[in-house]
Amino acid sequence: MKNKEDFRQLRIKIFLRTIGVLAAAAAVIYFTYSILLRGSFANGMVMLFQNILGMQYDAALRLYERIFRSHMDAILLLSFLLVSAGLFWLFLRWLTGYFENVSRGMDALLQDAPGEISLPPELLPIERKINLAKRAMDRQKSDMLLAEQRKNDLVMYLAHDLKTPLASSISYLNLLRDEKQLSEELRERYLAISLSKAERLEELINEFLEIARYSLSSITLQYSEINLTRLLEQLVYEFQPVLNKKNLTCRLEAADDITLQCDGDKMQRVFDNLLRNAALYSCSGSEIVIAAERGADCVTLKFSNRGAAIPKEKLERIFEQFYRLDAGRSSSGAGLGLAVARQIVTLHKGTISAESEDGLTVFTVALPIL
Repeated sequence: MKNKEDFRQLRIKIFLRTIGVLAAAAAVIYFTYSILLRGSFANGMVMLFQNILGMQYDAALRLYERIFRSHMDAILLLSFLLVSAGLFWLFLRWLTGYFENVSRGMDALLQDAPGEISLPPELLPIERKINLAKRAMDRQKSDMLLAEQRKNDLVMYLAHDLKTPLASSISYLNLLRDEKQLSEELRERYLAISLSKAERLEELINEFLEIARYSLSSITLQYSEINLTRLLEQLVYEFQPVLNKKNLTCRLEAADDITLQCDGDKMQRVFDNLLRNAALYSCSGSEIVIAAERGADCVTLKFSNRGAAIPKEKLERIFEQFYRLDAGRSSSGAGLGLAVARQIVTLHKGTISAESEDGLTVFTVALPIL
């Protein structure tokens, strides 16, 4: 509404300026006509003829009338054209000044000039829009640079991570090839280490594929009714080998047969990421709790684990693409799991959040009941 009012005032000002130009042209024509017909101009011309040409007053007056009054139409027309042309030029110069100011503002926008772009007060609505566009472009540029930096950092980290298991695997395979007198026990140990490093390489390659899928494709949902309780039970069962490595236990708190309309495969991916994240950062020997509850309009799930608390300033960024907490906590992640989880939950019109205090970290997912 404010912009409309500003443009209305600008239109009124241009209209009044146009009326002023026309009035000025009419006034000049009137005064020209008045001066030529009577007044000091006529007297001055008669006196000039008398003094220069040595004519009598009556003869000088007739000469004046023959030169000026008999050609009055032509003189008035010429005066009108000259005055109109001059005033019209001034009017166009004033009007095109607005376009020049807008052009300078656009040039400043394209050249990414620092600071706010300033235009005349009459162009305040255009100035606001240009500055809004400038701020939006600055934010987009900053976000793009930040995302590019994160991606470059991630590629560097993954490249380093790829080199380490690859070098280790090659070293042990060389030992297996060159050492002919290895005991069976040592041979099995070297083979196990080589297999472990190869599996780690596979995980890292999958990380790269995950980045490509996240960057180049959009997620579409295929809704169906799922048994959420059974899905969570199966998830906990499949994670037992991962949990056993750190002597962790996982307890599911959910009513029997909680059903939900969602994309089952995509939602399983969300829960997998959350449980994997909880297992990765839990203290050894602690318990992970998954609680699911069906409310009147949504289903709420909480994934809780005990471990090092996440600082508040980092807690607000853990759902960002490619964000990893620190070198100590990010050795086996691309920083995409939680970002993908948030995207999937958002597509389901739900919410996902995290809290971390006194060593307890809780991820909460709320999904609407359709």
